[in-house]
Amino acid sequence: MAAPLGPVRTTDTLTRDALAVLQPGFTGTTAPDWLLHRLDEGLASVGLFGRNVHSPDQLAALSSQLRGAGGDILIAIDEEGGDVTRLEVRRGSSFPGNLALGAVDDTALTRDVARELGRRLADCGISLNWAPSADVNSNPGNPVIGVRSFGADPQLVARHTAAYIEGLQSAGVAACTKHFPGHGDTAVDSHHDLPRIAADLSTLQERELVPFRAAIAAGTKAVMSAHILLPALDGDHPATLSPAALHGLLRAPVAEGGLGFDGLIVTDGMEMQAISATYGIERGSVLAIAAGADAICVGGGLADEDTVLRLRNALVGAVRDGELSEKRLADAAARVRALARWTRSAGAAVGTAPAPGIGLTAARRALRITANSPYEPLTGPAYVAAFTPLANIAVGDETPWGIAAELTRLLPGTRTATHTAESAAALGTPALIDRLLAEAAGRRVVAVVRDAHRHPWMAEALRLLTAARPDTAVIEMGVPQAPPTGAFHIATHGAARVCGHAAAEALTNDTRTGPAADA
Repeated sequence: MAAPLGPVRTTDTLTRDALAVLQPGFTGTTAPDWLLHRLDEGLASVGLFGRNVHSPDQLAALSSQLRGAGGDILIAIDEEGGDVTRLEVRRGSSFPGNLALGAVDDTALTRDVARELGRRLADCGISLNWAPSADVNSNPGNPVIGVRSFGADPQLVARHTAAYIEGLQSAGVAACTKHFPGHGDTAVDSHHDLPRIAADLSTLQERELVPFRAAIAAGTKAVMSAHILLPALDGDHPATLSPAALHGLLRAPVAEGGLGFDGLIVTDGMEMQAISATYGIERGSVLAIAAGADAICVGGGLADEDTVLRLRNALVGAVRDGELSEKRLADAAARVRALARWTRSAGAAVGTAPAPGIGLTAARRALRITANSPYEPLTGPAYVAAFTPLANIAVGDETPWGIAAELTRLLPGTRTATHTAESAAALGTPALIDRLLAEAAGRRVVAVVRDAHRHPWMAEALRLLTAARPDTAVIEMGVPQAPPTGAFHIATHGAARVCGHAAAEALTNDTRTGPAADA
């Protein structure tokens, strides 16, 4: 249970400020009583996840329920589109993700996609989106960013980050640009451990910070910090807990070498191992607010009243003990409330016209097709071999991916089989391919992969498969880093449902718009 607060009343200013800086999650598709009670006491934000979403109507009703208890509050969600979707967590996104938009490199398209995504969020009552990712994916082996980035070129990432923010906020939804100061050059997933980036300050200025400057110039209302250690900035604390990163770099005026950001600074999830395993969430939250963060994101894994009370009490206790300035806490709370007021007024002034087909349009334009030999479009049932890596936590394992469902819609009777690193290790890759070919029999084979360059077992399986069946079509739904293989190679630049739809059309030369084109 949470530690007692002693004589402090739960309605006093200090306690209300401590609640105001929290962005907690919860379980269920309706708000629990404890959450409604804390909203009445001063909680000013709520974070929603896939577990809270059943349908647009249900989500709109939930948002209305939350606002009825808390008035001007931020209702936040992690809806990047593409691989990371919460609105369509159980069916896959109607929008391609950042890498696909970067591959097209049409900022007007990016702006239109973000505007339509924002319109759908606003219709559901969402006022803050923890997106876009402004990370420059400079390390192709990055296990957590990848297709969530617009690309590896800082200038490309910068212009699309700005366009995305403009589109999203034109629909009345605040953007939260992430993951400052840049998560693209990591080989470690901060959900599991603390990544360390060895880049020097000049590299940081010329690469990682370029998109964040563009985001600030575009008016992003919030920036999310990253749980990454950059010794060039601070050798002792990850960016989320570092005054040098948050106050000295992000917040400081441009004339003093900073980025001059005056909006809301939100932490990445404090339950992630990069923070919780080293500092604990209570201690980490106090250090984050002291370092310059304004809002504590927690609830991806910890989603209960006890967590909220523990963090509230830790912040109040830190003020009483002199470890955290009461003024710093009050300033953070004021920024949260100010953004909540902005979202209410901005949302009331917006009337964005629907653009239901924009996601499919973007996914089609993002395809990159390589015909390594003459290829006849599929006309009959195929065999889809899905070589499936372990999903990273940001994506989650609930969201379906691939092309099997879309190809079956166009070619009824299509079969599919899923193969993993474990199945390849258990059978041996040659035996796995022999079994696959026996199951395929006379059907055309379509191999679907995700980041083949990062998974040696997957690359070996592709090599053996395409040697045995040179007419195999290969669909790369991750970062297309490996050379194109197979008779017909399609890089979709993401694994969203709409990307699978576009790839299935290309395989069959059939562009009839089906049910996957719209949410």
